[in-house]
Amino acid sequence: MNTKEQIIQEIEQVPEPLLAELLEFVRSLKVKPTSEGKAFKAYLESEEKWSEVYRRLADS
Repeated sequence: MNTKEQIIQEIEQVPEPLLAELLEFVRSLKVKPTSEGKAFKAYLESEEKWSEVYRRLADS
């Protein structure tokens, strides 16, 4: 199974109320940061908001 298929499989298990947030997060990944430092800072700022999604992905 390739990475895209694994992501789709995970998304299929996300409860409906979280899908809008997940869509927002995925779209935010398409915006390229100007440097790695900014990307990491953005991750840290989003960590609290997305902690449930991150935990679920890590546990899978």
